[in-house]
Amino acid sequence: MQRNYKIAILWAILAATLYSFSSPFSKILLNKIPPTMMAALLYLGAGIGMTIFGAFSRTSNARTNELSLTKDELPYIVSMVVLDIIAPVLLMIGLNTATPENVSLLNNFEIVATSLIALLIFKETITKRLWLSIVLISISSILLSIEDMNSFSFSLGSILVLLACICWGFENNCTRKLSQKDPLQIVIIKGFGSGLGSLIIALVIKEKVTDIKYIAAALVLGFFAYGLSIFFYVHAQRSLGAAKTSAYYAVAPFIGVVLSFIIFRQPPKINFIIALPIMILGTYLTTTDNLHAEE
Repeated sequence: MQRNYKIAILWAILAATLYSFSSPFSKILLNKIPPTMMAALLYLGAGIGMTIFGAFSRTSNARTNELSLTKDELPYIVSMVVLDIIAPVLLMIGLNTATPENVSLLNNFEIVATSLIALLIFKETITKRLWLSIVLISISSILLSIEDMNSFSFSLGSILVLLACICWGFENNCTRKLSQKDPLQIVIIKGFGSGLGSLIIALVIKEKVTDIKYIAAALVLGFFAYGLSIFFYVHAQRSLGAAKTSAYYAVAPFIGVVLSFIIFRQPPKINFIIALPIMILGTYLTTTDNLHAEE
């Protein structure tokens, strides 16, 4: 049991590392690809990439022992796909106007959303340490959302990112209900379902991209940052649950912050400097809470 738990932590951290590439590299691609189309390509990249991945791994014993989804899980499947259409569109629109390092850190608000939804709807346990973590992460998220410290105005881009995190909080809990089933099947459904849904919206609002190399780059990014990341995330949820997996996944924003500073070389704003140690402390409390809970 302890060995399975440690392996699940590794899956969650690997999922987080892959996802951390999303914000900085999506920010670059958004210069050439409209937001909704970008969201569509990321999820389609996940669906296409994981379908190819599945074709090569179909004969392994681990794959043949996986349980397939059934009609009993249909409400969770539909909810998962719909939320995965809304959330990345909100994220891409927010990322288009906010700084990538702020967006990376704000992604940790997903811990708050996932944990509270897991408590209120699915009756998962939240300890005192995790409650303190939720408060600290919420405070940090508010600070990161402030556009002008003097006038105390909030950034629309940051607010959209927070709304995306709330959608993913619901989606994480829906995925938790499917986590005992074949993770590859889940990711492929997520990829094609959410990708095609976003693509239809993009075409309706007349978004388009014609440069093949940017389309290819978005698809590849989607395969790694969404496809493989979600695949490992679902594996981790089997042993950790929705709230705890989301907690270990919290390393992703910090990796994203480092990548953003390396790529864009922009000095951080004062609210980011204040929010960063608060977010680090909140994340530390979350992960150590989970470790203590299992010992």
